[in-house]
Amino acid sequence: MARLLPFIFVVLWASAFVSSKIIVADATPFAALTLRYLIVSAGFLIVAAIWRENLRAAPDDIGAAALIGVLFHGVSIGSVFFAVSVGLPAGIAALINSIHPILTSALAGPLLGERVSLRQWVGIVLGFGGVVVVLGLDVGANLPAAGVMAAIAGLFALSAATLWQRKRANRLSLTVTNFYQAAAAGLFHLAVMALIETPAITVTLPFVVSLGWQIVAISFGAFTILLILLKSGSASQTSALFFLVPPVSILMAWVLLGETLTTVDLIGLAIATIGVYLATRGTPAR
Repeated sequence: MARLLPFIFVVLWASAFVSSKIIVADATPFAALTLRYLIVSAGFLIVAAIWRENLRAAPDDIGAAALIGVLFHGVSIGSVFFAVSVGLPAGIAALINSIHPILTSALAGPLLGERVSLRQWVGIVLGFGGVVVVLGLDVGANLPAAGVMAAIAGLFALSAATLWQRKRANRLSLTVTNFYQAAAAGLFHLAVMALIETPAITVTLPFVVSLGWQIVAISFGAFTILLILLKSGSASQTSALFFLVPPVSILMAWVLLGETLTTVDLIGLAIATIGVYLATRGTPAR
């Protein structure tokens, strides 16, 4: 089962892009995210009560979990929702986001003492190349500056959260960690919503199904798997899985939304898959 976790993670994470498209059609981004994370934090609080887990922890551990939650669930995810809402193509947002494994691997050495081998670097480069093939390089000159800056901010937040989570991976249980992260993210999105947004939600069946999917499959499923992977593997190995997300998202959009799938997309997916295989083999020396 443990060997299947990376594949399950990629499929679940990729589904977030497809479901996000449906959500923002019926709601402003930060209103939807506020609702999502307040429900998620309440869910983890209930799970902690059922399992009799103690939420008390050292203040620095709670603070670290909250900070990671703001970076991971708040800035990283919120920036993608915002960027797409102001007109940045989802593919360009995904391309910017896919630089995350390169940035994380470059910082994992000096910050965590992880060594990234030549084979893994080759895999990282191939993985990024596969993403570029799938998404293309025709980014155009009329991209919204606010969207680009938001996507870049999300990129750095994602890498920072990955590295910090890896560093403190064993300090709190998964349930307690998820609770504090989700609660902090919910408050973050609530604050952003109050500052920049006129919140609006139209309750439709597609909205309810998509939001429910993101709550159960992404927040409870994918993020828990990600925490497990960061506990058992290196930051650079785990982050390399993100190279598969844009190609798999395109496959899902083809199946679920009727979007176009080309031969070039399949070639890019194959290249990214080879890259991820190389980047995730072996354990870096520490």
